[in-house]
Amino acid sequence: MSGALEDKRTATRLRILVEIADRQPAVSQGEVAEAVGVTSQAVSEYTRQLVEDGYVEKEGRSRYRVTKEGVDWLFQEAKDLRRFADHVTDDVLESVQEDAAIATEDVAAGETVTLTLRRGLLHATPGEGGPATGVATTDAEAGEDVSITGFEGVIEMDPGGVTVVQVPPARSGGSRALDGASLAAACDDADVVVAAGVEAVVALRKADVDVETSLAAGDVAAEAAARGLESVVVATTDLVGRVTDALRDGDVLYEVTEAARAAE
Repeated sequence: MSGALEDKRTATRLRILVEIADRQPAVSQGEVAEAVGVTSQAVSEYTRQLVEDGYVEKEGRSRYRVTKEGVDWLFQEAKDLRRFADHVTDDVLESVQEDAAIATEDVAAGETVTLTLRRGLLHATPGEGGPATGVATTDAEAGEDVSITGFEGVIEMDPGGVTVVQVPPARSGGSRALDGASLAAACDDADVVVAAGVEAVVALRKADVDVETSLAAGDVAAEAAARGLESVVVATTDLVGRVTDALRDGDVLYEVTEAARAAE
């Protein structure tokens, strides 16, 4: 666990080092004291100790710089804090919060249900027949939404992947340059198809492919992958970078291909 969570002194030391890193090299101890909520004298003492420990270098009067060792310590503490926060949100809060699911059969409030994920949506089935369970807090008929709390276990799910299919911009032929049948085939097995760019939208319309959305395509595909769905993003070449940036931010596996050209 992070040292900052184990004792107040380490927590204060961490906050002061963060403030120094944020303000370096010209560091006002008074401003740091106000930001952290301690006295200037305390900041001076902590800073002196940070210098002695090799986490901070003093370059002159009111001029400090965080060393490589200081940066490494900040990174480690940040990782530990993030791990603790993930534990709170994923393991603790998930068990007490309420979420909605689709009832596969009639459900009564107070009944234990088995939870599964189908096409990215949470489903609840009466009984304890799987690795993830919860407790219904409302009545619901089959097909209706039901509120669930008391989550236990883990919903088994493999993350989905994304295929990004590039289409040329209008100046290079756009949708007119593509083989519609090949584009439709590339989308056949996808759970979700999204478009990025006018040329992509038109190409998919010509190929008679239903599109989930043409807005925030990368974000939509990343969210679908997080729910175990396979996605195809058809994107104008000029927008591929924006799509892949969103996928990388979401830590999603993806591949980029080019749409098949129409025979000349």
